Amino acid sequence: MKNLSILIMLLVGMAPAAAQEVVTQTFKDSRLVNIQSVETLGKRRLDVRIGHRFGDLLGDNGGWSTFYGLEQASDVMIGAEYGATDKLTVGFFRTKGAGSLPNGQAGLRQVLNGTVKYALLRQGADGGSPVSLTFWGVTALSTAERIPDNPDIIRNFSTFAHRMAYHGQLMIASRLSDRIALQLTPGYTHRNVVPFEDENGLFSLGVGTRLQISRVFGLIADVTLPFSDYRTTENGFYPALGLGLEIDSGGHLFQLNFTNATGIMETDFIPYTTSNWLDGEFRFGFTISRLFNL
Repeated sequence: MKNLSILIMLLVGMAPAAAQEVVTQTFKDSRLVNIQSVETLGKRRLDVRIGHRFGDLLGDNGGWSTFYGLEQASDVMIGAEYGATDKLTVGFFRTKGAGSLPNGQAGLRQVLNGTVKYALLRQGADGGSPVSLTFWGVTALSTAERIPDNPDIIRNFSTFAHRMAYHGQLMIASRLSDRIALQLTPGYTHRNVVPFEDENGLFSLGVGTRLQISRVFGLIADVTLPFSDYRTTENGFYPALGLGLEIDSGGHLFQLNFTNATGIMETDFIPYTTSNWLDGEFRFGFTISRLFNL
């Protein structure tokens, strides 16, 4: 009997420790207003998404003449993401492309966007890591027609590489309570071609938060600040600031938002936000997300 007790104790000691319980759904969605969230899709889950940004609500280009921006479309996104594993999500989207520089130069248009997201670390539900850590990246490719007669504009596309831009970021998030979550998002954007006074590489920092106000509704907000001596308010650039309302209806997730960013993808709104909230240069937008189990 004594030998049996010793054997049981040895087997228990050699058994692997129970898996650490982790926090699920730090955020309800894979995006806040402008920035990505740490959330990845579950394995074999498909998320079909449609996003829309209208024109300026107020200001010189808004008001009644444009029905407060609803008669215009600054950017449109349609595509899907797929959970290859519980940690790895891949996606493909088409965007209209939006954003311009104060000198009139436009960003990439008619853009194909390939995305990848990988969960590196999950917040522990009872001890363990205090944060979740996720990487996200996008490669953008413009399919717009080349304008060969003007070598001074981006759409001259003298080489195929000039059609491309990239962005990578690390998302650090924590669910502070059952109702409040906070995220920091340092990132780097690279555009293969820019006007001569601009910069190809651009570091940025995003901050986002979510407040659960009921089982169905949640308030979301984020701001992204590019670190650049060139991108100042004096030169006509502004941080991308968004405020929104999430509505969870079960299989669908609806988001209604207001933001001064005209572009939806990071390769658009980080380098090309030239709209000022204080001048009424913000717009209404929405996102519809539908999840499928495959």
